[in-house]
Amino acid sequence: MPDESPKTRITEDVLREFGNMLIRDIFSDKNPSFQTSVRSRTNVVFDKSKGFLTLGDSKEEHSFINVSQSKGFMQTIAIAAKCYSFIKQNQHATIRDLFYQLKYSLGDDLDENIFNEQSESNPLIEDLEVALDLRREQLNLNANRKGVLVGNMRIIDKFGDETVEIDGAKTGRSGWAIPSDVDNDIQFVDIDADYVLVVEKDALWYRLNEDKFWKKENAIIISPMGQAARGTRRLIRKLSDKGLPIYVFNDCDAWGWYIYWTIKTGSINLAYISDDLATPKAKFIGVTMSDLEAYPFLKGLTMKANDMDIKKAQEMLNYPWISRYPEWVNELNLVLKMKKKLEQNSLEGPKLSFVDEYINDKIKKGNFLP
Repeated sequence: MPDESPKTRITEDVLREFGNMLIRDIFSDKNPSFQTSVRSRTNVVFDKSKGFLTLGDSKEEHSFINVSQSKGFMQTIAIAAKCYSFIKQNQHATIRDLFYQLKYSLGDDLDENIFNEQSESNPLIEDLEVALDLRREQLNLNANRKGVLVGNMRIIDKFGDETVEIDGAKTGRSGWAIPSDVDNDIQFVDIDADYVLVVEKDALWYRLNEDKFWKKENAIIISPMGQAARGTRRLIRKLSDKGLPIYVFNDCDAWGWYIYWTIKTGSINLAYISDDLATPKAKFIGVTMSDLEAYPFLKGLTMKANDMDIKKAQEMLNYPWISRYPEWVNELNLVLKMKKKLEQNSLEGPKLSFVDEYINDKIKKGNFLP
């Protein structure tokens, strides 16, 4: 096995101490337990100074000798033990792999598995992250790849015993598939771009790639292909930290808004790692209801807002991290008044390449929502 990195040794030490703590409890005739932060909506707060959601101070204890907690406690310890073995063997696994590794029966005399569904193991991985102050990737756990990138930058990927260099400008029609972990053994260098454009839909990303928009406008174009996975959100944040403006190009509907605000301020579910994933400086380029006046042809391409769109717009007006912006209050009130929504594909109405003109026009005029 290759020599361990300092980061790996730290993770190994944390997991070992976690196990030793539980052993000390047992030998001291105490109820084995560990403490973690409460991850419910009631303990999520918006940090104005940082510009993203974070966990509050509420804590909760997970213990073994507790009828309502014993199974979850046992499952969490099983996850920790399996991750420790992954690290010792210098192996990585997906969260799906982990589920199957731990799905087995508890024994011949017990007709019950440790896990029956992956929906049981996923939230416990997050509980473990919070309890140990470690990220999933440090536990050698990854998720499926989701997201694609093209632009003037190089990616240096140390994978196993090899170091691979990828030119982001020479990835053809498919682009570079963004991995789940963009921190460990991976570097982003020689970045030569004026800004980053995040495009909700893969089809629109493909259009811009085919038009060589990224080359003509000296941009890096990323598509999260819907809701942004952790790896993609982390990459966007890393590029923002390098001083690149981040513009997000989504639909004007409940899903498009949710994707944007998850990128900008983080999510309630993952508020404990917003400092790594959220990009407070991101701007919403559109599409917006306000675009109907600037681009009249769009008036004939709107769609009726459904109940979820209306409900989400009303909810967002009550979120302090959104209502602090009068521009967003105005936009959401327009949605509620008109009961319409608009998809980014509508911009292909006049001609396919009009999307390019729209984006350039918005950036040139600084016409975006905060």
